[in-house]
Amino acid sequence: MSSIPTLLSSAVEAIAGVDPELRPATKPQFGHFQSNVALRLAKAEGKPPREVAARIVDTLDVSAWCEPLEIAGPGFINFRIKSDVLAAEASNQLTDPAVGVLPADEPQRVVIDYSGANVAKQMHVGHLRSTVIGDCFNRVLTALGHTVIPQNHLGDWGTQFGMLVEQILEEELDATTLDLIKAEELYRRANEHFKEDPAFADKARKRVVALQSGDEQTLAIWRQLIALSVAGFNGVYARLGVKLTDDDLAGESTYNDDLAVVAAELEENGTAVIDDGALCVFVEGFNSPMIIRKTDGGYGYGITDLAAVRHRVRDLKADRMIYVVGTEQTYHFNQVFAVCRKAGYLPDDVVAEHAGYGLILGADGKRLRTRDGGTMKLINLLDAAEEKASPPIALAAIKYADLSSGLQKDYIFDIDRMVKAQGNTGPYLQYAHARCSQVLRKAEAEQLAVPTEITVIDEPAEQTLALTLTKYGETVADVAETLQPHRLCGYLYDLAVAYTDFYENCPVLKAEGDVRASRLALCRATQRVLAAGLDLLGIEALERM
Repeated sequence: MSSIPTLLSSAVEAIAGVDPELRPATKPQFGHFQSNVALRLAKAEGKPPREVAARIVDTLDVSAWCEPLEIAGPGFINFRIKSDVLAAEASNQLTDPAVGVLPADEPQRVVIDYSGANVAKQMHVGHLRSTVIGDCFNRVLTALGHTVIPQNHLGDWGTQFGMLVEQILEEELDATTLDLIKAEELYRRANEHFKEDPAFADKARKRVVALQSGDEQTLAIWRQLIALSVAGFNGVYARLGVKLTDDDLAGESTYNDDLAVVAAELEENGTAVIDDGALCVFVEGFNSPMIIRKTDGGYGYGITDLAAVRHRVRDLKADRMIYVVGTEQTYHFNQVFAVCRKAGYLPDDVVAEHAGYGLILGADGKRLRTRDGGTMKLINLLDAAEEKASPPIALAAIKYADLSSGLQKDYIFDIDRMVKAQGNTGPYLQYAHARCSQVLRKAEAEQLAVPTEITVIDEPAEQTLALTLTKYGETVADVAETLQPHRLCGYLYDLAVAYTDFYENCPVLKAEGDVRASRLALCRATQRVLAAGLDLLGIEALERM
């Protein structure tokens, strides 16, 4: 269901022929919304703006929602929503289990590719954004009734495993005794060994061949490395409170057996051609081809992603695919999608989107790193936040800072600002929810029933809060369509501000009769919407702070 402002906007546009650009009124005496549409049309029509406004007002019938419209100043149109309409719309938030979120008209199967850590390496700050953003998309799309299929595309295949396995054998290590930190230390030793010792490097390359050929000893150690890595990742996922499970693992190795098949298919159907000994796909608009198979017979970087698209469309029956990967991979994914369209792996009725995101920066405006210049580990970031606040508040601070920035934007990680319960922060939203809960607890202690209907909203702060509540479902649907989670963050912040204004200007428990009952219902409705919205962001709605 569309919100009242959207319905009004559509009604005006049907008459005016242009977007009325409804804006919240600057003062209560001007109603709830204003539009300057008459001023914009007047010049083109060669008529005075007030005359154009009068024509629109005379033609427009919004009496079901609004008090009689007013023309103000040089030709602004003022809209005031009827109190009983506002009360009825906001009351829906009290009884609707979905709190105003309507199921999608055509539910889809949506594959979301996110997190994608590398085996034998600790997750770093770059994985924070992919994991948190992907989890938000998972929650939002699920809330709308879509079937979400998370795909955690682990980096669990490639030449580095020859090096790792060979180092384990040389050191006579039992890989089952390693944890992720020790595995990463092993990786560093193996990398140095590879660079300094040509004989070791040669053995490591042969070990890659053994792995690819299915040598059981090599595979056994490889599986142990994956198991210890997944255990480490799961510990981080538990701290982050995200929905990823082992069932969602779909690493690069998943597609290993498909690579030769894909290369053959592309060559047979003419999508790929031999160029200078390499099998390549040329797609218009890209300045270089995608190399499918190199001159030495090895496979190119992109073929695994082609195989993944093929699998997700053919086997998982995806209607929509969302790749939550940094913006530095934009060219790569645009090329992958273009090649898949050309090859027939990506039909026209399947949507493929790269939800690219920016970097997390330090206070110096550069990529966030440790003091010695190394890559910041994700667990260290969480530890630093929990030194400033309790885990649920620290996590709210981190997630909200990440999601409230425009997806493609870089943002500065400032934990001191992020954990504050004032301003546009996650803890501020948690505080607003806790404040609602406190009022309702006191009402319960005084044996005051909270009705399931909002009836009296005469004060401007009550009306603003009620109007804001009605926009929730539409906002969630918008995020599902646009993949812009900052819009949900912005909505929840507006709701928290509206509730704060209501709390400070409209006494609840000290009011009497129908006014008190209605205000208690407004508190309950706000609590429900805040809790639901925070959950979609992966943030815990706290009862007390």
